[in-house]
This record gives sequence, structure tokens and C-alpha cells, in this order.
Amino acid sequence: MTKIQFTSWHKWSESPYFDLKSFYETFDGGQSFAWDRQSDYIEGQFLKSIFRLRLENNRIIFSIPKTANLKKAKNALAQYLAIDLDFDAMRDSLPWRSDLILKQAIDAYPYLRILRQPLSETLLGFLCSSTKQISQIKQILRLSAESYGEPIFSHYKSLPTWDILEQLEENQLRRLKLGYRANYIKKSADLLKVNPQYLKELPVLPTQDAKKMLMQLPGVGEKIADCVLLFGLGRMESFPIDTWIEKILIRFYQLEGYSKNQLQQFARAHFGANAGYAQQFLFSAARSEEIMI
Repeated sequence: MTKIQFTSWHKWSESPYFDLKSFYETFDGGQSFAWDRQSDYIEGQFLKSIFRLRLENNRIIFSIPKTANLKKAKNALAQYLAIDLDFDAMRDSLPWRSDLILKQAIDAYPYLRILRQPLSETLLGFLCSSTKQISQIKQILRLSAESYGEPIFSHYKSLPTWDILEQLEENQLRRLKLGYRANYIKKSADLLKVNPQYLKELPVLPTQDAKKMLMQLPGVGEKIADCVLLFGLGRMESFPIDTWIEKILIRFYQLEGYSKNQLQQFARAHFGANAGYAQQFLFSAARSEEIMI
């Protein structure tokens, strides 16, 4: 197999500003499972785009396969990093001035961003995520691409489409280390086959309607739906509550005895229109033990 050749490093004038911790946490902190750290850069792919990224003077520089189109790559990266959004203004809108726990989380990762990931891949990734660690989810998705993805360059393959997943039997999916999640993937793929406009309709729906629609899919509960809304549809008001976030809310915001629904109501009221952005700061700080829970 021919070894893929990458370009020299390209400067990117539109790159957002990053400190090193925020850079790594944005790409490899649990909102995406598409990136792996190498010695001095990260490598990842989404759809059929392949990138190597690193920081130079707090800005992203990138390398792509020599056969890739540079203009298309820049456009894809700009879309993925949502450079049209003002994250500084969103961060400033959060109640960090009166919320010392949130301020501590933001201070740990001041330039953290929310990625704008392809919806189909985001849904697949988070359907694989239940009770799994990030490294395990990456392994599942890597096996899925190797087994059923379409070739991109050399040994690189895309994630399998939902059309391809629908053609597989559950036992084939189980060989991808999915366990009980194979049943959810199979049934979701079947449903998407019957409703081919499903993923096209979600982006135009109001957030609560889109959430209800997502939760019709097997294996998609509140948390996974909110993750897909936040990371795949850019709904910044969506506030995924996992074990870490629940513990933070209970311990630091004195919400002992609150139901998940009540915690959601509190988050929307307290953190406001960009509650999902606040959630990612808190999640990242808890995951790295910047906030001890």
C-alpha cells in the first residue's frame, strides 16, 4: 500500500486563537472522537477530510494529504471550527463573574471552542459512547471505518454511512466491539432507511422538537440527544448532563435531590442561551481534575 504523503505546514490566517491546553481539549476532550495526539501535532478526519494540526504562535497551522484540495480543506476546517461564531462574546455572556466554579473552569481552558461536526458522524459517535471511555469509543469508530468505511487516501477510510450500516447484521456490528450498542445502531440505521429525510429535517427544527425527534431513535436518551444537538447541530442552549456534570451541579450549586429535568431547567436559567458552552467548560475541568468532584 502506498504511504500517504502530507504537505508542508500551511499557515491559516482565519485560525482562532488557542492556548495549548484549550487546543487539545477542543479536539480531544470528549466532544469529538476523530482526533489522535501525535508527538507534536494532532491528526484526525471528518467526512473525507484528513488533517494534521498543531499550534504556532497560538494559531493553527495544518498539513493535508498532497492529493487534497487546499481551498476545500480550508473551507472544511473553517466550518468544523465554526469560525463564523464569536466565542469570545459567548464566553463573556456566561455568568462567570458571579459563578466562581464556572470561572475556575473557564480559566483552565479559556479558549475552548465547540466544534461543528457532521451530524451523521456525531450521531454515530455518541450512540457508541454509552458507558464507554473516550479511548474505547475511538477504537470502535476506528474498527468501523476500517471494516465498512469508504477509502479516502491510502489506508484512510471514512466512517461508514448510515446506508452502509443498515445493510449490516447485528452480529457484524458486534464484531466492532459495540456490545449491546450494536442493537441500537442497527435499529437506528433501519429507522433512518425508512425515513431518508430524517437527518435533513433535524437542522431546521426548533431545538426541543429536534430533541424529541432524536429521542425516537433506539438508544438515544436525554444526554445523547443533547450531545448531538450541541456538537452536531450547534445548539448552544443544549446542556448534556452526564455523571460529572450531575455531580458538579449537585455539589457546587446545592441541587441535591433535583431530577434530571430540574437540573436542565436550572442550567438553562442560570447559564443562559449558551448553557452548552458552559457545560463544556465544566465537563473539561472535571475530566482533567481542575475541578475536584
